[in-house]
Amino acid sequence: MSHLIFLYPMKYFLTLLVLVLLSLGLKPKEQVSAPKPNIVYILADDMGAGDVSAYNAQARFRTPHLDRLASEGMAFTDAHSGSAVCTPTRYGILTGRYAWRSRLKKGVTWSYDSALIEDKRMTVAHFLKQNGYHTASVGKWHLGLDWAVASDTTQPVDFTKPVQKGPNYYGFDYSFVIPASLDIPPYVYLENGRVTTQPDRQTESKTAFGWWRKGPTGADFRHEEVLDTFIDKSIAYLSQRKSGPFFLYLPLAAPHTPILPTGEWAGKSGLNEYGDFVLMVDHAVGRIQRALVENGLDQNTILIFTADNGCAPYAGTTDMEKKGHFSSNGYRGYKADIYEGGHRVPFVVKWPGKIKPGTRSDQTICLTDLMATCAGILNEELPATAAEDSYDLSPIWLGKTSGKPVREATVHHSVEGAFAIRQGNWKLVLDPGSGGWSYPKPGKETQGLPAVQLYNVEKDPAEKTNLYAQYPQKVTELKALLARYIRAGRSTKGQPQPYVQAATWPGTEWM
Repeated sequence: MSHLIFLYPMKYFLTLLVLVLLSLGLKPKEQVSAPKPNIVYILADDMGAGDVSAYNAQARFRTPHLDRLASEGMAFTDAHSGSAVCTPTRYGILTGRYAWRSRLKKGVTWSYDSALIEDKRMTVAHFLKQNGYHTASVGKWHLGLDWAVASDTTQPVDFTKPVQKGPNYYGFDYSFVIPASLDIPPYVYLENGRVTTQPDRQTESKTAFGWWRKGPTGADFRHEEVLDTFIDKSIAYLSQRKSGPFFLYLPLAAPHTPILPTGEWAGKSGLNEYGDFVLMVDHAVGRIQRALVENGLDQNTILIFTADNGCAPYAGTTDMEKKGHFSSNGYRGYKADIYEGGHRVPFVVKWPGKIKPGTRSDQTICLTDLMATCAGILNEELPATAAEDSYDLSPIWLGKTSGKPVREATVHHSVEGAFAIRQGNWKLVLDPGSGGWSYPKPGKETQGLPAVQLYNVEKDPAEKTNLYAQYPQKVTELKALLARYIRAGRSTKGQPQPYVQAATWPGTEWM
C-alpha cells in the first residue's frame, strides 16, 4: 500500500482508501452524518422587541435570560410575525404559509371555532416527524379545534369526548395545550386531545390587567398557574428525551392578558403589571435553558425565542411610554396594526457550534420561515404544496449569505385584513390607516386620508412621512408584486398554488 502513495497521484490514493473503508463497512470521517439538531421554539404572546433589554438599552427593566440567549446566539433586528394578531401568525409558523391564504381573512379564531389548518396541509411537525423527530406542542394552541357536539344544551360542547383536529392531528406526537388565549373560554387543559379535568364552574375576571371573559373552567385550571404549568410540562418532556432528535413547540400564553405576575414577580419591574409579567416570561425562558443543560441537550439544540405579534395597547402602553418604556422600540403602532409595532418582534436563535455567539442580523425575516429553514438544515426537499411563503434562514445563521437578502419581499397583515408589503427599505401599506387599533383606526378616522401609504422604514422607522406622491413608480411596483404573490398562491419560487377566495375579502379592494 505504501508504494501506491508514490506511484499514483494523491487523489487516486484517497479514492482507493474510501473504497477499502466502504468494503469493510466503514465510512470515512467526513461522510459520517452529524446528529440532527433538536429544535425548541418558544413563542411569547403579545410582546414587543422593546421589551427585551438586549434590543432596547433604554428598557425600564432587564431581561437577563433573553439577553444571555442573545449573547450566545444571533439576534434579528428586522423580524416580523406573519400577522399583527395571534391565530394567523401561529398558522404561518406551523404551515409556512400566510394565513390570509386560508379561510381566515381577518381576525382570529374564537372559543369553539373549528380547526383552521386544512386537512392535507403539511405542518412543521409533519415534516420533522417524517424525518425522524419526536414532536411535542405545549402551550397555547389558538388554531381552532373540532369539539364534540354536546347533547346537553347546558354545555357549549361535550367536554367528556376527545377533540378532533387538534395538535396530534397535525403531526405532534404529544400535546398539552389550552384551546386559545388565556382570556378566551373554555379554560381547560387538553392533553393529547382530551380535557384533563371536566369544567366544574364558570369563572370571570374584570380587573384592569388580569381580566378574562366568562366561561367554563376545568377543576384543575387556575389562570395564574398556566405559565408555570407549561414550563413544568416542557421540562418533563425534555427530561424524557434520551435519544433521537425532537421538536418542542412552546407557544406561551404570556404576557398576553390576563396579565398575572405572581409571587416574587409582582412589582419587580418597577413599571407596571405587564413589565412584571415580561420578567416572569424571561424567567420561564431561563428555566428552559437550564433544563436543556441539566439534561445534556444544550449542545445539539437549536433554541429560538420570538413573539406572535407586538405588545398590546391594553398592556398599559400609554403609561409605559410616559415612564420611558417603549415596547415597540421606537416603531409606530402596537398589536393589531399594519404599522411596524404591530408585527416587528424579537427573534433570537442559538445553535452551539453553528451560530457565532453575540451576532446580529438586519435581514428581514418572517415567522413563516420555520419550515423551509428546517428543510434547509436537514437538506431535504419540501413538496410544492407546502411552505409557500417560507424561506430558508439557515444561510443567515451560518454566515453564508454575503449580505444578500434571503427574502425577496415580506407581506404584512393587520387584524382587520389590511395588507402591506416590504421590500428592502420600502414598505407599501394598502390602507389609509393602521388597519388595527391605533390611530387612525378603520372608519371615520381614515376619512380623507390617502388610500395608500409608502414609507422608507430605514430612514423613517416611526412611519411619519407618507411618500406615495413622490414615488408613484415604487407604489406601482410593490402593488404589482403583492398582487402576484396573492394570485400565485405563493411568494417563493415554485409551482403556483390555489388560495381560498372569498366573496368579500377585506383589504383587497385595491386589486
